[in-house]
Amino acid sequence: MPLALLALAIGAFGIGTTEFVITGLLPDIAADFGVSIPTAGFLTTGYALGVVVGAPLLAIVGRRVSRKRMLMVLMGLFIAGNLLSAVAPVFEVMLAGRIVASLAHGAFFGIGSIVAAGLVAPEKKAGAIAMMFTGLTAATVAGVPMSTLVGQHAGWRVTFFIIAGLGVLGLAGVAALVPQQPKPEAGRIGGELAAFRNPQVLLAMAMTVLGFGGVFTMSTYVTPMMTEVAGYAPGSVTWLLVLFGVGMLVGNLVGGRYADRALMPLLYVTLSSLAIVLALLPLAAHNKIAAAVAIPLIGAFGFASVPPLQKRVLDHTADAPTLASAVNIGAFNLGNAIAAWLGGVVISAGFGYTAPNWVGALMAASALVLALVSASLERRTGARGGRIAVGSTRSTPLSAEREPVTVGH
Repeated sequence: MPLALLALAIGAFGIGTTEFVITGLLPDIAADFGVSIPTAGFLTTGYALGVVVGAPLLAIVGRRVSRKRMLMVLMGLFIAGNLLSAVAPVFEVMLAGRIVASLAHGAFFGIGSIVAAGLVAPEKKAGAIAMMFTGLTAATVAGVPMSTLVGQHAGWRVTFFIIAGLGVLGLAGVAALVPQQPKPEAGRIGGELAAFRNPQVLLAMAMTVLGFGGVFTMSTYVTPMMTEVAGYAPGSVTWLLVLFGVGMLVGNLVGGRYADRALMPLLYVTLSSLAIVLALLPLAAHNKIAAAVAIPLIGAFGFASVPPLQKRVLDHTADAPTLASAVNIGAFNLGNAIAAWLGGVVISAGFGYTAPNWVGALMAASALVLALVSASLERRTGARGGRIAVGSTRSTPLSAEREPVTVGH
């Protein structure tokens, strides 16, 4: 594997760390700025909405810029946003910094996967893409817990300076190691937009919003839930986040393995299991052991749904997958934003720190209903023209095989 993949993995590691690190530092940041925890939750909502807007916008802009240069611009945005967060004198400035950093998220993974696939022989493309996304999964296992630990002992501002430093390493790696990329041939934007007239595409993206949003109703408020309800010491949140990250890593690997074999059945299992565990967590949160078991299960079931949901969108946009893939990355984060906001609403209404999990359970259950509707619609229409019929063992249409599949969010 070429060293350029290491540069992409470092960038992915930094982006993954800054996305999830708020979950462990939320109480510290809220106390420092003198805002409530639900208000501080807007740091998650704002980041997610920034990805929703930035993913398609920068994907369109990137159609006319060389991919290497675009990756460098995106890492520059990432660095600037995290530095702004680190030095923010008031909460509103930090929120602005989070939004600036988030603009790089979706486009980096979309463009980076194309670059990674182009660095290796055709038979190694999937491995190259997976290696880049190892940075994202490693962030959930190591980057976020370590950043939380640093933030709790040295201050949360130090954490964001360190994350900005990771961005500098990623930028330097891209500049030095990624070979020059030819300027991509920009096709007609109308062809990309036409894919969104397909009801199956819209259903898949709605499943993405609701399914993955359920995970974030828990993860956004996991720190106050574990310290105030379960009775864990603040320092224990670090290893709880490690468990959550391990669950996400395992779920992503399992989802990627079985999405090719039985995509829709896999979604039925993951979404229903996610809804059940989230519904049980308000009870489990009163027991330390039960809570410690539930957290990685939520991570596993949530991330096991990521590969099939991403692949589902690509299956139905075979003629124009680039913009749809970027928008679906934004859809994951739209779910995050809605989940963080709804979680804050129920906490502010006085229902307690476990109440967001009920919201998450309803979101996951709604995604399951949409999956059943999508499968029913597909059976009725016959799923012709290279699309996947329900129960098919083939997950990618022939016309889509030329495009790398982005697994992740």
